[in-house]
Amino acid sequence: MHGQWSKYKDRGQLVASDRQAKTQPLLKHGYYAGITLIGLMACSLSTSLSAQETSQAESADNTTTAPTNTLTSTPSNTLPTLNSTIPLEITSTKSPVTLESLQHDFDVFSWQSFIALNWPATADGQPNNDMVIGQDPGGPVVWQSWRESRSIFLPGGAQPPAWGQGSAVPEVCQGIDPDSIPPGTLHLTQVGKTPDVLDESEEPFETGPLIDQNGQYTRYEILTNETMFNYVLDNQLYSKAGQQTFDKTNDVAFPSSNTKTQEVGSIMLKAAWIIMGGKYDETKYHTSYALVYNNPAEQPGVKPACSLEKVGLVGFHIAHKTQKEPQWVWSTFEHVANVPTQHEKPQLSAYNFYDASCTDCPVNEPPPRPWNPGNSHSPPSQIERVIPITADTKALNELYHKALSTAVPDSVWVNYELVSTQWPTNAKSTTDPTGVPAPSFLANTTLETYIQGEVKQTSSSCMACHNNATDTAGAFSDFTYLLQRAQ
Repeated sequence: MHGQWSKYKDRGQLVASDRQAKTQPLLKHGYYAGITLIGLMACSLSTSLSAQETSQAESADNTTTAPTNTLTSTPSNTLPTLNSTIPLEITSTKSPVTLESLQHDFDVFSWQSFIALNWPATADGQPNNDMVIGQDPGGPVVWQSWRESRSIFLPGGAQPPAWGQGSAVPEVCQGIDPDSIPPGTLHLTQVGKTPDVLDESEEPFETGPLIDQNGQYTRYEILTNETMFNYVLDNQLYSKAGQQTFDKTNDVAFPSSNTKTQEVGSIMLKAAWIIMGGKYDETKYHTSYALVYNNPAEQPGVKPACSLEKVGLVGFHIAHKTQKEPQWVWSTFEHVANVPTQHEKPQLSAYNFYDASCTDCPVNEPPPRPWNPGNSHSPPSQIERVIPITADTKALNELYHKALSTAVPDSVWVNYELVSTQWPTNAKSTTDPTGVPAPSFLANTTLETYIQGEVKQTSSSCMACHNNATDTAGAFSDFTYLLQRAQ
């Protein structure tokens, strides 16, 4: 029902929109039997369902039999199978389902996705099934061949190159010897999530840059898979003019994964990286080479500069649109050494974004302005996790770590953990366009650093935030802010 929501930022109320006659289909859910009860349980965590909605909730057609090619949840007493196939939907191994059992199933879905996306890749970006995840440390993985947003939304609204064609090296980096730039080198510039520090998503929260324990700015990128990219390209959503034309007769509705056709739907990724060296042991990180450049458009006083650096992955966020979850499934992973948890004794001797010896450092506060990634050293951020990782998710992380280390001893991927998965408990809700998310709040300490917590309208909730996303013409953009980058 995307076309039935208001065009404006506050999308919490239904309106009699003139967009009902547009060509995009209404949202469908088709979820598991008992999901109505699950939605009622989850509403105590986020937003209440009306009595009328409860009485009208559909459950008769919600029972689903898992297709034979859909990955299944793993019993807690066996190691999961490591697979290069991206899952298209979750499957439930418990009947009747509960909120807790479905959360576990979605967390398994997240780990399956993480494994598949970080599988060693061939030269054309496909999974290399002659190898297993972890066998090629520092080598290319599947998602690193996807399209970074700055190669999609080009100056002047120009049409981006087709999938598989490389993007141009930033002008400021052209002084670097091309022969010294390895294949697959990243282009990293984003240093914060606030409108006046270059922001790929323009999400409506006051945030700021994150500075690691070496005094260097964390860098970010946002990427899409081929399905999502082709939807933007085919509908000319890469330009403001194209969006205005499209919006006259259509609603933005990115393709969903389809278990019948086995087509992978739209997937969007956010990745956070830190420069290796100094206090960091690069053998503990998934690494890549990157052109790290500073853009004067980000902040007054920033001078253009570019350097070739080895960087390590510290944050990884997956958004996957499926048929049953039209609000997308939101999975977030972090490096295990990012931060300690508030009110818990630090478990590690050193962290990426926390110094136990600094007793007077302000915690979870953006650095003071001015922000300049060109500084040789900036005061490090002091970050703690606000919402603890649940016991069930910790147990699942341990299970996957065992599977990873069994496949490849000393696998670098045992240094990454799932924080949680946010999913809609009632995707067809007529009063809550976010689908009554569970859990209510979700934050990655590298991506939503300064908006962690459990305060409605303030703290990080992937689905609540992205429900407000629009394109440059103000039309609902299907839970992504990327279209706002069009020129």
